Amino acid sequence: MTAILRDPRLRPYFVGIGIGVLSWATFYFMDKAIGTSTPFVGAAESVVALAAPDHVSKNAYLHKLYGDKTGGIKPIFNWEAALDLALIAGSFLAARIGGGFGRERVPSVWAERFGPSVGKRYLAAFIGGFLLLFGARMAGGCTSGHGISGGLQLAVSSWTFFVSMFVSGVATAAILFGIRRRGEGAQ
Repeated sequence: MTAILRDPRLRPYFVGIGIGVLSWATFYFMDKAIGTSTPFVGAAESVVALAAPDHVSKNAYLHKLYGDKTGGIKPIFNWEAALDLALIAGSFLAARIGGGFGRERVPSVWAERFGPSVGKRYLAAFIGGFLLLFGARMAGGCTSGHGISGGLQLAVSSWTFFVSMFVSGVATAAILFGIRRRGEGAQ
């Protein structure tokens, strides 16, 4: 079984099937779409509520997300937070099984352009991830909520976000790394 999971040609198919089954199960059992950023908002709400509960009750963003249905502070840990932890554990396990764990901390294409600094690479990845998540939250969801759940439901905001994410990703890569012809620079 692990030989099948190590085959790089098959892994995307297994992941796609798994995400599809998980989406069906989430809609069926939880009556909710898959999303991974809401637990972070709930955790922030809980922390802020300890110091300024009136601010949380009057905050339009939190009210839009939770409204009056939560009866106050949203719990920090729920099934969505468990999904976030399972994604981290699953990513670690997949990297270990696939043999890619710890192989390359700074990709060669990054090192050629910006140097071998691991800290600089991680900082850039954090900033990029933050900007992507910020944009997704402004669009009313998160990358998984829009890309998977919203896409499955053919939501206009999700497809707008998804197309914008890919177009801006390609444009950013072209600006940062330049455009190479196929085979150029590959060894």
